[in-house]
Amino acid sequence: MMTITEATRCTDWRRVLNQAVRQCVSNLDGLDGFDTAATVRTMLAEIGKALAVDSAALIEFPEHARPATGHDWHRSPGLVSAGGVSSLLSVIDQLKVERTPIVISEEGSDQGLVPGARTFLRRASLQSAAIVPAGVSLRPTCVWAFGARRIGYDWAEGLVDHLQILGDILAGALQRRSRSAAIESHGPAHRTTGPRPSDDIVGDSPALKAALQKLDEVANTESTVLLLGETGTGKELFARALHARGPRRASPLVSVNCGALPPTLIESELFGHQRGAFTGAVALRQGRFELAHRGTLFLDEIGDLPLDLQAKLLRVLQEGIFERVGSSHSHSVDVRIIAATHHDLMQGVAAGTFRADLYYRLNVFPIRLPPLRERREDIPALVWSIIRRRQQTMPRRVTRVPDDAMAVLQNHSWPGNVRELENVVERALIHSTGDTLVLLDGGPEAVEAPPVPTDGSTLVSVERSHIQEVLQACGWRINGLGNAAERLGLHPNTLRFRMKKLGIIRHESIRQRRPAYRAS
Repeated sequence: MMTITEATRCTDWRRVLNQAVRQCVSNLDGLDGFDTAATVRTMLAEIGKALAVDSAALIEFPEHARPATGHDWHRSPGLVSAGGVSSLLSVIDQLKVERTPIVISEEGSDQGLVPGARTFLRRASLQSAAIVPAGVSLRPTCVWAFGARRIGYDWAEGLVDHLQILGDILAGALQRRSRSAAIESHGPAHRTTGPRPSDDIVGDSPALKAALQKLDEVANTESTVLLLGETGTGKELFARALHARGPRRASPLVSVNCGALPPTLIESELFGHQRGAFTGAVALRQGRFELAHRGTLFLDEIGDLPLDLQAKLLRVLQEGIFERVGSSHSHSVDVRIIAATHHDLMQGVAAGTFRADLYYRLNVFPIRLPPLRERREDIPALVWSIIRRRQQTMPRRVTRVPDDAMAVLQNHSWPGNVRELENVVERALIHSTGDTLVLLDGGPEAVEAPPVPTDGSTLVSVERSHIQEVLQACGWRINGLGNAAERLGLHPNTLRFRMKKLGIIRHESIRQRRPAYRAS
């Protein structure tokens, strides 16, 4: 039987794993519950045989308060007993708040071992196991578990790392499948009409409708999309919706946050590396571009990508080829790019921090996602959506939100957008013990705007002066054809927000004011 060390030296195991996950993701679309389980078990069998392990399991954690879904494969009948699976769940439950893989072994020391891990090994007749959390959000939504019966099985770091990347891809597909099934189960009366790509995107405001209309126009094409919006406006939701409705939906959606990794690791994350390419590169690693081949690559926070990597990214977008770190061999890749940023990329081009040629390559079809303050009419629907989701996992049954509490939420400026709203509502749910939502400490914290500089040489003062001049030229009219918002190229609500932030107030002379009353 081939050991994992021998398998690591062989390029076949990566090919088999990638192909097994890719096929599983492709088959998840349109399958019923039975076939979903069957296709997952087939994938586990292919991976288990390729890695020469004795058992493989996948545990999926639903978003709502339902039991975890388990799929397993084992080489010998009866290897993973019911007791083994239940003890595995007790181990996994302690890892659900983290995304750190663990390797457990009967031979290892007890230091740092998760409680219950040895019990799982004994009940499952295993000598060692690797448990790898994965998911598309901050908390894992599923967990891989692989076990070996023989002593001395070598769980190579490169293998565990690769399993986590593939697990993230699979978790995204399972989550999309679960949500699609939930929508179908509600029947036609609960399905939305029009350009609604995902039940996660909540709201019916004109600003959100405009963004959804653009999404509807570009989704079923191969074009590059650039999502523009502040932090917390839902760029990841739009990226998922674009992929789910696009021509590559049967292939993986692979995500990488360019702002969450140190510059020294981003190149390896995107393009992969050869074994020995740098200190710590103990095995060959495939990058996100390779894993997204024939699928979609979501480059989040693209504005944070270092300049030297921008040139390499541009080459991949133009020519479809790249080299792994430490290798001179070129690889071809075919991916659809969805990029996102909260930065003003044109300002970055002017400042020399972002390449102009890369900007124009990415800016094929921009979609601006409105901040929450520009769609306050969506806040009630968002609040109830958050309540329904969150209270599934806590002993709360809120059925009423007082008008004054909803007014507080609608009047807040929400600098953190929907993400901040989710935190405020979750805190309120924890605080509420009855059927009425009670805001903690009266509502969200008010964030004071920084003092506005008065020096006429600052960028802020120049912006204020320019806005004031345009407003005065338009008679302080914001909305309408040819008025201030249109001249400045801003949404009217955005202009009002900037006026408030910059302290711009209309000061009328006595002669301009209308009389409060007219003498008879």
